[in-house]
Amino acid sequence: MTVFRNAPPPEAPHHAHWPAGVPRALDVPDESLWLGLARRAETQPDEVGLDFLGRRTTWAELAEQAEALAGALQAMGVGTGDRVLLFMQNCPPFVIAFHAILRANAVVVPVNPMNRADELGHYITDSGARWAIASGDIVGELVRANDEVAPEQALQHLITFDFTDVLSADAAQRATTWPAYWRGWLLERRTRPQPKQGTRLELHEWTEVLARGQRPGELLTHGRDLAILPYTSGTTGAAKGCMHSHASLLHNALSSRWWHDLREGDVMLIVVPMFHITGMVMAMLASIRHGASIVLLPRWDRDVAAAAISQQRVTHWPNIPTMVIDLLGAPDLARYDLSSLRYIGGGGAAMPEAVATRLKQEFGLEYLEGYGLTETAAPTHNNPRGGARRQCLGIPYISTRAEVVDPDTLQPLPAGEVGEIVVSGPQLFAGYWQQPQATASAFFERDGLRWFRTGDLGRVDADGYFTMADRLKRMINASGFKVWPAEVEALLHKHPAVQEVCIIATRDPYRGESVKACIILRTDANGAPVAVTPEEVIAWCREHMAVYKVPRQVEFVTTLPRSATGKLMWRTLQAEQDARDSQGTVAKA
Repeated sequence: MTVFRNAPPPEAPHHAHWPAGVPRALDVPDESLWLGLARRAETQPDEVGLDFLGRRTTWAELAEQAEALAGALQAMGVGTGDRVLLFMQNCPPFVIAFHAILRANAVVVPVNPMNRADELGHYITDSGARWAIASGDIVGELVRANDEVAPEQALQHLITFDFTDVLSADAAQRATTWPAYWRGWLLERRTRPQPKQGTRLELHEWTEVLARGQRPGELLTHGRDLAILPYTSGTTGAAKGCMHSHASLLHNALSSRWWHDLREGDVMLIVVPMFHITGMVMAMLASIRHGASIVLLPRWDRDVAAAAISQQRVTHWPNIPTMVIDLLGAPDLARYDLSSLRYIGGGGAAMPEAVATRLKQEFGLEYLEGYGLTETAAPTHNNPRGGARRQCLGIPYISTRAEVVDPDTLQPLPAGEVGEIVVSGPQLFAGYWQQPQATASAFFERDGLRWFRTGDLGRVDADGYFTMADRLKRMINASGFKVWPAEVEALLHKHPAVQEVCIIATRDPYRGESVKACIILRTDANGAPVAVTPEEVIAWCREHMAVYKVPRQVEFVTTLPRSATGKLMWRTLQAEQDARDSQGTVAKA
């Protein structure tokens, strides 16, 4: 088998804390990610690969459905390298469609299911996708977005389904144990939206498409070929596609075998979203690659999650700290058995010291914090088993080199000094889709290596452990979701009462950070501010943007600070807010 060889990084202080038995570098097979599911179907055909709220699907069934969908996609014109949008919450069709797209030699474009029509048009036009697969609860947003896209850039085929198509036959009975709002959401059969007259969009039903039993052609893709195009925003507000190959994702998926002790027969609880790089790579792909069965939840609910861990003997649970905080706050937690867990960890926000201590004292669980980005296929750093430190990003990951550098000179800084975190390793993306300038500014070369500039400020101590210090990029981290202020500002400028707006972060005791909008209102003919309340602005935002981007606070101001050249001085507002938060005026969760 052809493999990509990755040399072990040179000896460094953090290697004194390297977990026993874990290799310092991994070689990666030169192959399509599709083969992970294909091998599970070949070697464990009758074992349950996926449990979704009681609907149990074997590895062979998952692969068979993915093959049928791949054949149907190719019959609809999908060819090698074509992009296909995936727009849905966690559910079996995500796993099936993800692998079907790869089996069809195409590229997955995972889209956050919280996005609204105003945000979705960019993903259609920028990716060049002409095909999409979406769940019935949110497909209307995608159709509305597509209605506003120029015909030559619009979607041509859309496959959709209701959750009832993929739930067990006794789902209505099982629903008595679900949260009340899940019952209508998951059990409802919805009328399909009608595309605007004149568009060429053709709608297809999931069950009918699979029933065709069409077979795909030859598998043509290999390790260096483009596999996924997840989008990340930035200071400009325009979301950029991150070009990840099969090999860049496979490295980190393979690494879970060693770093997280993931092996055949284990059980992975997936409740982190799979459209996000962590849920996709370190949960879904890692489970399939190593033969761990998946217990899949569509959204977070502490009682459903606790019951799943207890009843299905879950061994691995990647998460974000807010989930753990919520779980430990359950008044009846003692009735659940969490003793099967061997791994619990995640990133996106720091785990509070008190919560980590309780996990260790009451459950014997060591929370392993990590760090990574969409551009790095999740971890570039992780805390080692047996050597985890609190409020810490951890040490450089398998096959990975990391440094703290001066942001101006890009030269390494001594231990303890604050600078930009830069990384080099096989999990790095190739660059931003059709954005050569952004790609060039994100990388630099030194010592024969290609380094990625994370944009995060941190420090490394004498032992080689990294900690976050501050933001270099203008970004808000709300419960692990990255909110880019420029993107929210662009959407808010569409509000008829908004003249100018500056988005900043507020400290949030539960979410880590939340979004605040400082707004200058338009004036009427008499020079008076337009009559609107903060609550009305927030309600408008809920209709026009993903919920995690919606401001929790809105403050009307008469001026915004600007430099001598007229540039908005957001740091001034942020510093003032930080000072208020530190004095106890904290945003409500």
